[in-house]
Amino acid sequence: ELALAQPGLDAGFMGSIASIGFGNHFLELQRLEQDIGGSEEVAGVLNARHLNLVVHSGSRGLGSAILREHVEQFGHRGLDESAPEALDYVRRHTAAVAFAELNRWLIAVRVMVRLGARGTLQLDVNHNTVTREHFDDIDGWVHRKGATPMGGKLVLIPGSRDHLSFLVRPIGAAAPASLGSLAHGAGRKWMRSDCKARLGRSMGLKDVSKGALGSRIICNDKDLVYEEAGAAYKPIDTVIDSLVGAGLVEVVGSFRPVLAY
Repeated sequence: ELALAQPGLDAGFMGSIASIGFGNHFLELQRLEQDIGGSEEVAGVLNARHLNLVVHSGSRGLGSAILREHVEQFGHRGLDESAPEALDYVRRHTAAVAFAELNRWLIAVRVMVRLGARGTLQLDVNHNTVTREHFDDIDGWVHRKGATPMGGKLVLIPGSRDHLSFLVRPIGAAAPASLGSLAHGAGRKWMRSDCKARLGRSMGLKDVSKGALGSRIICNDKDLVYEEAGAAYKPIDTVIDSLVGAGLVEVVGSFRPVLAY
């Protein structure tokens, strides 16, 4: 709570800690499907004897609250990076990112306790950030909204609940071409408001408890069942092929969903 209160944020957001949230936030147990480029650096992830737990969640509305407050005060104009208002925004942004990281960690702990399992944190990536970067001899700020930074050795790019997920190794030399950013998932094909009308006749609620690849799906929100259907997303293969074709990544392995919540 103190970490939120110091930069002037509402400590009440702590009431949402250790919860996934709404929309496309999810957690998934995955098993290794294919080991393409195994090495010591990925041995802990590419292990056919273990399941991987993927937690896709963030700051539980804290980041959105910071954005709304900022836009109400300054509109969409830029701020000088040395201005007190800009420094204050960066402090709040840093606190929100830390909150999101803690949230994911606590969710993972909750799941492992319930399953009676043990685990080790392998990867943690933030998808919505404003960070200081240097590309093409230019210093600046990169705003990633639903985009994965290339800074780490490995990145997991998840598919929909009906598709595989892919572990990729970013190619650092290619980073300037995409401002150091990658896709963070398959991306939507249909608007949320269209999903139920498109799928309602062909997909009953009983049909969504099992994914196309045989996984168990748990979702108690009847609207979300349709909104997050695999058919509502682009095929992840095309996204991965595009990243590989652009020379941004090389594929290390793939994973099959076992249980999605």
